[in-house]
Amino acid sequence: MSMRKIGVLTSGGDAPGMNAAIMSVAKNAARFGLPLVGIKRGYNGLLRKSTSITEDLQELQLDTILDIADQPGTYLRTARCDEFKDPQWREVAVSTLRGMGIDGLVIIGGDGSFQGAMRLCELGIPCIGIPGTIDNDLAYTEMTLGYETAAQVCTDAIRSIRATSRSHDRPHVVECMGRHCGDLALKAACATGAEIVLVPEVPWSIDEVAARMNKQLIKGNSRATIVVAEGCWDSMEPFDMYTFLTQNGKQCFEGEPMSANRLASVIKRKCGNAEVRSTVVGYTQRGAMPVAADSAFAFEAGHLAVKLLHDGMSNQVIGVRKGQVFHMPIEEALKTKREFRRDLYNLVNDIHIGK
Repeated sequence: MSMRKIGVLTSGGDAPGMNAAIMSVAKNAARFGLPLVGIKRGYNGLLRKSTSITEDLQELQLDTILDIADQPGTYLRTARCDEFKDPQWREVAVSTLRGMGIDGLVIIGGDGSFQGAMRLCELGIPCIGIPGTIDNDLAYTEMTLGYETAAQVCTDAIRSIRATSRSHDRPHVVECMGRHCGDLALKAACATGAEIVLVPEVPWSIDEVAARMNKQLIKGNSRATIVVAEGCWDSMEPFDMYTFLTQNGKQCFEGEPMSANRLASVIKRKCGNAEVRSTVVGYTQRGAMPVAADSAFAFEAGHLAVKLLHDGMSNQVIGVRKGQVFHMPIEEALKTKREFRRDLYNLVNDIHIGK
């Protein structure tokens, strides 16, 4: 099928480098003589959920978006769209695309966004996916757009926290994002010399962490850092936090979930009332200016995505393998099994134990 006009959207959680990818798609669409339409707020824009078409779809001209590449966030906005799981709503999306004369789509997002791309391909809309998620949880590729920036934000935050921890002799719990993937926390822990890292991929216990922290305190390391991934609570062995904290003089509510703050409270009381503090790095990981690695990947991925559509390719995702940008079928990519770097995890947690 010959491409006459293409569209681009960002879906799911925003990631640093999404704007750089949009800019690259726009430049290469112009290079191939293809008009480009930006679809706003992910798949919601295709469902025409706003009262005005300009709130859902926008012609992207190079002169109006020339300076967005270095900006954080996503120019097209983003959102999740549960309605898109319904086949009837997907038909609405196809009608929108046909009505706008859009023959193919570049979709920037994570696994859920790629699932949506596959459904559109089944309905005759050629789609190319660019991986945009700070979690780095797509196994087929060595990196996802935004991961390197988010890792740098976490690293900078932990370095600052370790400096003030050293000044006050206070251990610290730092929580990184990553959903059900521990890559961000692990990379930041490796980069900062953190003494303990906890991730959803590896089971752990409160007593084990407290024993490690006690060993650090006995050795005179009163500013040890525990880096935790936000999904690590799922791999924690059962622990009656409510009973433990209330019996040790800390107010707690029954059924309250474990958190970085609560972990710091528990470790404090298991380690001789050491002044353990906590920080959640939070959404600063998503809203940072992209580092060079993410911007460079966006540049290549945007070019390749448009070229694939122009050459008649569909149902493909772009990734990085052995440092080279490549493409493969979406379904095959999503079936790829992820391998967690257990060797690095063990190294972080074991290297500080000593004899």
